[in-house]
Amino acid sequence: MNTSAAAKLLGVSPSTIQRWVKQLELRTERNELGHYLFTEEDIELLRKVQDQLNQGMILQEVTVKGKKSRKGTVQSEQANPAIEKVLLKISELEQRLNGKADDVVSYQLLQHRREMEELHKENERLNKRIEALEAKLSAKSRTIPSDTLLVFDQEKPRKKLRKKNIFTMLFGL
Repeated sequence: MNTSAAAKLLGVSPSTIQRWVKQLELRTERNELGHYLFTEEDIELLRKVQDQLNQGMILQEVTVKGKKSRKGTVQSEQANPAIEKVLLKISELEQRLNGKADDVVSYQLLQHRREMEELHKENERLNKRIEALEAKLSAKSRTIPSDTLLVFDQEKPRKKLRKKNIFTMLFGL
């Protein structure tokens, strides 16, 4: 019987039956489409599993006695020269592709390194320029004693300009 019939007989879902078979590694026959086929012995084995689960055991602790070996036919792989030739060509292409990828990465690394060196030189040049400007500013802002100042170097307080009334501006009063 198939999985659905076995599930109805045991009162569980077909996915439960499939899970039991997979997790407990039960060897059941399969049809040509890969669907499980259960015999009376398999149903008895599944009933024992169900009884253990109903008693409170977890699925990992369930023990199954009488696992039978899986039946099936093994198809021998015939060596096809055309397939081997294609596989060899694919292997060569993969090697060439990996080589190209390595070349691209190496080129990119060298390019980034060159850019970083240029940025480092530019940074050093800018630091020297900043230091020169700061030195110039500090020399300019040094305080000079007031008795040595020239007339033009001394600051005079500015007069506060009064706002004139519009009539005063027009009539010149």
